[in-house]
Amino acid sequence: MVLEAAENIIIEDGFKALTVRKIAMEIGYTVGSIYMVFENMDDLIMHVKGQTLDELAELMRNIKPQAKIESHIHTLAETYLDFAHQHFNRWQMIFNAHQDVPIPEWYQDKIQSVFKIVDEVFSQLMPNDSPEQVRLAARALWCGVHGVCELSLNGSLGRVGSRSAKTTVELLVNNFIQGCQQKNPQANAKPQKK
Repeated sequence: MVLEAAENIIIEDGFKALTVRKIAMEIGYTVGSIYMVFENMDDLIMHVKGQTLDELAELMRNIKPQAKIESHIHTLAETYLDFAHQHFNRWQMIFNAHQDVPIPEWYQDKIQSVFKIVDEVFSQLMPNDSPEQVRLAARALWCGVHGVCELSLNGSLGRVGSRSAKTTVELLVNNFIQGCQQKNPQANAKPQKK
């Protein structure tokens, strides 16, 4: 109930509008009763961020394996972009709210569960590379996709000469995949495992 109220406030007004007092008023609790459930405001925010990551991971996990690995990577990137646009305030909160707070292990696991989905697909694109190289490549591409999301959502994408986030992400993913395939030519013809 507390997390749902917090999420609704974030969706409607952005994470900067989130206060314990506002949540308490929304659900008819006292501020003290909320602190009986959550250690402090940072803990509460971390749990809301965790729910957002769970939702994103679930969407990405539910993408059906596709005949071509390249198509799967494109679909993952488009899903991430769509999620960021559809859930802007919640997505933005993951990266902007309370960055100086220590990250609990359970939250770090949620972050890794999102990356694990991408790593698994990349391992098929880069079959000759070590798990560490695959992990670094997957994160490098995801940093680029995330950057396009950030620029498009804060209104700066046009300033860098692009008009469409979707087209920019598609171009970024295509070029990245081509580079990987030049390094691993047999991955081009390899069907994706189901």
